[in-house]
Amino acid sequence: MGDYLNQQGYTCLGIRLAGHATTPEDMIRSRWTDWTASVEDGYNLLRGATDRIFLVGLSMGGVLSLLMSTRLDVAGVVAMSTPYQLPRDEKNYSPEFIELYSRFVKFMPKSTEVPGASWFDKEAFQSHISYPQNPIRSIAEMKRLILTMRAALPQVTKPVLLIHSKNDKYVLPENVERLYDGLVNASDKTKAYVVEAGHVVTRDAARHQVFELARDFIRHYE
Repeated sequence: MGDYLNQQGYTCLGIRLAGHATTPEDMIRSRWTDWTASVEDGYNLLRGATDRIFLVGLSMGGVLSLLMSTRLDVAGVVAMSTPYQLPRDEKNYSPEFIELYSRFVKFMPKSTEVPGASWFDKEAFQSHISYPQNPIRSIAEMKRLILTMRAALPQVTKPVLLIHSKNDKYVLPENVERLYDGLVNASDKTKAYVVEAGHVVTRDAARHQVFELARDFIRHYE
């Protein structure tokens, strides 16, 4: 996605969040405030190249983009496959309970389905890299981050584009409706759905549609 937007003339920076793309143990040591600090670091790097910055994030990155748009001077937000609540959190456990549970069980499977079953582009899945399981301690931090984002939604005043797949079985499409309803003070808000994708809309079969939606949004507010 960054390569595509760069080809359209935009300066892009992909941020590696603290605890990501190393080992699951690094993720366990990371707190949600480390992830917001990573966004702030990336923002300050980009400020050296441009005065107008859009935050674009997938999944937890969408949560961070919405939250940090209330703390940083940005032109708009593109939030994709963004959760309003944790997946599979029917019992609504508190972060403290999840954190306590993590002392006894370190990891849980990401999904009950066969890996890649929800992907439309099977070839893209083969090259997709991610941790094989979720550290439970990090789920507690994720819940704290989501709750902080939800409390901040009324403070989001910049334009927002929400992109979600109707076939997302991990973060269900109902999440985008709740986010949309919570953005009561956004100067403009748009929700867009794609269909040929699972959760990772930026890599699945509908990715070019997602790229173009983001491009058109940025171009409109540029």
